[in-house]
Amino acid sequence: MLLIDSHCHLDFLSNTRKNIKNIVLQAEKNHVNQILSVCISVSQFSNMISLLNKIPNVLLSFGIHPLYIEKSYDKKLLHNFATRNDVVAIGESGLDYSKIGYNSEIQKKVFLDHIEISKIVKKPLIIHSRNATHDMIKILSNVNCEISGCIMHCFTENIQIAKIFLDLGCYISFSGIVTFKNAKIIQDCARYVPDDRILIETDSPYLSPEPYRGKKNQPSYLIHIAKYIANLRNTTLKNFSKSIVKNFQKLFPKHSSKNKKNIQ
Repeated sequence: MLLIDSHCHLDFLSNTRKNIKNIVLQAEKNHVNQILSVCISVSQFSNMISLLNKIPNVLLSFGIHPLYIEKSYDKKLLHNFATRNDVVAIGESGLDYSKIGYNSEIQKKVFLDHIEISKIVKKPLIIHSRNATHDMIKILSNVNCEISGCIMHCFTENIQIAKIFLDLGCYISFSGIVTFKNAKIIQDCARYVPDDRILIETDSPYLSPEPYRGKKNQPSYLIHIAKYIANLRNTTLKNFSKSIVKNFQKLFPKHSSKNKKNIQ
C-alpha cells in the first residue's frame, strides 16, 4: 500500500538535510512513499532547494502564497522558477482575505499570473483559498485550469462549494482538519468527492490530525488522515490509497513514485 502527501512544507520542519531525510524515512515507514513540498515565497525557494533537492521521492513546487506577495514581485522571475526541471507544480497561490489589510486586487493579479504560467509550463496549479470563495469561483469560472490540472489545497468548504470546484475541473485535497470533532461539514465533503478527484495532505508542520492535534505535524501522520477518510467513505484503506495514488499520478505522470509497481 502506498500513500502520497500532496501538500506539505518540509523545509519548515527542519533546517538540515539530515533531519529532513529522517522525516522522509519515518513517513515511508508509515506507507507515505511520495511527498510534494510546497513553496510559498520567492525568498523561501533557494533555501528549499538547498535542503530538499534530490532527496528521493520528494517533489518540489514553486509559487507565491497570497499573504507573502513581496513589493518586488516580478512575473518574469515567477516564470523562470516555474520552468525549472526540479519544479513539478505551480503554487501555492490563490486568495486569502483572512488578514486585516489584505489587498484583493494585488492577490488577484498575482494569482492570475500563476494560472497563466501554469498553463504555459503545463504544470498543475496548487490553489490556496481562504475567506475568498466568491472571488475564487469567479476567477476559476473564467479560466480553464483543467488544462494543466489544479488542486484545491486544504479544502474546508461545504458540499455545494465542492461541487462547483469539481465542475470546474479541480481536484480536492483534505488535510488533518477532517479528523477534528467539529469538522462535520468537511467530513460530509470527504464522503462526497468522487474517487477520481480526491487527494490528501498533511500541510506539515501545520494542522496535525487527531490524535496529534496541537503538535507539530509531519508527513508520517498522513496515515491517520487516510484511515479516517477511508472509514468515512465506507471503504478499505487499501482501496482508498489506490484512488489517491492514481489521482496524483494523473496530475504528475512524469513524477510518479518509483514504488508504483507495488500498487495492486
